[in-house]
Amino acid sequence: MDPLHGTYVSLRPATTADLPAFRTALATDEVRRWWHWPDPEGDLGEPEHRHLAISVKGETVGMIQWDEEPDPDFRHATIDIFVHPGHHRLGLGTDAIRTLARWLFDARGHHRLTIDPAAENTAAIACYERLGFRRVGVLRKQWYDHQRGGWADGMLLDLLKGELSEGG
Repeated sequence: MDPLHGTYVSLRPATTADLPAFRTALATDEVRRWWHWPDPEGDLGEPEHRHLAISVKGETVGMIQWDEEPDPDFRHATIDIFVHPGHHRLGLGTDAIRTLARWLFDARGHHRLTIDPAAENTAAIACYERLGFRRVGVLRKQWYDHQRGGWADGMLLDLLKGELSEGG
């Protein structure tokens, strides 16, 4: 996969050289609250996910990953993202999602994307809604919250081709 270029960010396949930046972001309270990396000293995790480094002027500031359902009757792609808190509220996450969404629609031929943040992650949900994602519903007890030691709800949002917002 060739690098993808947004307004502010570049997305490229993550390598082991990105792991220190990922670990630094995952060690912050703001990211650790919502993300659980099973083996922080390990590799990039699940091979079925495509991990892309989010970089700004050559600096890795986060990670966005995507996966796709290959069954033609249910074909769609999913996205997940984190950005180091030192780079929050600069439009970088929004730009990364918009850039990847365009590519998934145009190059990969998807008609629908989904994202499923924690239902309590209101900042993330607001960001996704600004991009055009719509709430589908609550995924009850969807993910294990390691901070609180129990199951927590997720919010399923989806975006159809043609609904991606160019502003915000």
